[in-house]
Amino acid sequence: MSADQIFSICNSAALLGWFILAIAGRKRWAAYLTTGVILPLLLAVAYSVLLAGHWGETKGGGFGTLTAVATLFSDRWVLLAGWIHYLCFDLFIGSWEVRDAQAHGISHWLVIPCLILTFMFGPVGLLCYFALRIARVRTLAV
Repeated sequence: MSADQIFSICNSAALLGWFILAIAGRKRWAAYLTTGVILPLLLAVAYSVLLAGHWGETKGGGFGTLTAVATLFSDRWVLLAGWIHYLCFDLFIGSWEVRDAQAHGISHWLVIPCLILTFMFGPVGLLCYFALRIARVRTLAV
């Protein structure tokens, strides 16, 4: 399977997860699919397989400097693994936002913009959710 095919499959799986979160995020089956049991777990497996199969292929890449990170991601397979890393963790965070909002009585309609931002811009959506949570619950404490 090519890197482009894996990219397409993983993007589609993550997008499915985001649609489930937005439309039916508070349903028990939706949490089962998006919290880590199904979709993030499958993305994590794809990530792990890609790393195991392609980690040593980049020369001079690493995490010590920005240049080393750029070198690391110059390999398409490692870049794909990095992208799947984002898909997996962002989906997991979106699922947490939905469950946390439900636990604190925050309307799902208010969470949807945070989900969109988390899907598109990761930490910006999480920041938006924290602001919403503080505004509605007056605390970040569990």
